[in-house]
Amino acid sequence: MIYLNPTGVIGGAEMCLLDILAVLGPSRLEWSPRVVLGDDGPLRAEVEALGVPCSVLPMPDRLAALGDAGLGSGSRARLALAAKAPLAALAAAGYLARLRRALRNEAADLLQTNGMKAHVLGAWAAPRSMPVIWHLHDYISSRAVMARLLRLSARRRVRVVAVSRSAAADATRALGLRVPIEPIHNAVDLDRFTPGPGDGARLDELAGLPPALSGTVRVGLVAAYARWKGQEVFLDAAARLEPGLKARFFIVGGPLYKSAGSQYSRAELEARAEALGLGNRLGFVSHQGDPSSVYRALDVVVHASTRPEPFGRVIAEAMACGRPVLVAKAGGAAELFEDGVSALGCEPGNAAALASAISGLIGDRAQREALGQGGRAEAVKRFDRARLAEEWGRVYNQSLGRETATVRAGRRQGGAT
Repeated sequence: MIYLNPTGVIGGAEMCLLDILAVLGPSRLEWSPRVVLGDDGPLRAEVEALGVPCSVLPMPDRLAALGDAGLGSGSRARLALAAKAPLAALAAAGYLARLRRALRNEAADLLQTNGMKAHVLGAWAAPRSMPVIWHLHDYISSRAVMARLLRLSARRRVRVVAVSRSAAADATRALGLRVPIEPIHNAVDLDRFTPGPGDGARLDELAGLPPALSGTVRVGLVAAYARWKGQEVFLDAAARLEPGLKARFFIVGGPLYKSAGSQYSRAELEARAEALGLGNRLGFVSHQGDPSSVYRALDVVVHASTRPEPFGRVIAEAMACGRPVLVAKAGGAAELFEDGVSALGCEPGNAAALASAISGLIGDRAQREALGQGGRAEAVKRFDRARLAEEWGRVYNQSLGRETATVRAGRRQGGAT
């Protein structure tokens, strides 16, 4: 089995891949997974640390940078993409030929793709007899160009698994497939993402801020710099709060992907923070390889995506760490918690509402503790990655025409009666 991932950096989709490999690795079941990356990076070392072979088939820069995630709906944006398309198409043709050879040489019996470009490339490069599984981490309907490419690429043997019911429903509408799209919620490592004391002083240091006063409540947004992740909403909400409030705010993350126009630069966000007069009330921390330590260093974790989130991995991770989470309640993110019990929901894009919710939690330690406990209990109940073995194992067996152990056991029991 081969997993194709377009990048070597570690974002949310890549963390999901690592979780699957951790429970379905070569020492766990009958699978012999291998990973092919479109770019070298820290993901390779993480994959190999799990005992899974990993190789790099470098994706041409013109192809890697092409994307419609950051495009608007106007004609100028479409023309800009169209101008880049011919050279990217030539790069794609060459890459497809190399990927096709790599798949033949690996002699794999199944291909799973992670990421929009990987879905398209994998569908066209895989031999016609090889089942292909698209692991969808995105809403297809919001990506007009990619939705069209995916519809053209959905061959007879493509199977689609989405990270939430919301994302599955969107893909069903956008792709028009006759077969149902199965939702499988992501999971987290509950031994890594676990409650414990946090080092707020270390977070201050990473942000280049002076030591905070004792009792300061640290509030942070942890996300890649994608333009829809809500960094500007978070900054606007922080600026609405009284400067004398005993709180400090953090934006943790950075630009991860190569697609042009899809993400902020740190300079843009810093300029916005300066214009709002946030000063030493706010700090920037670069992307951290181990976000669990960041969650534990925060007293409140904010999820502020301005458009519906297919899943919202930060939500599940922060809940698992026992931290209260404020969630932009839309899409798949709304499926992950019970409002007021395991997290608090907010209207997406509403800085005033977010500021009010943050202010309430800053002043109510008992509520913060209750939400943290409720979040951990929810994570243990729903996001333990051990369940991935059964759920993904069933998908793989069905794709390959095999019976699962559960089905076989059921048939033996039925025959015995």
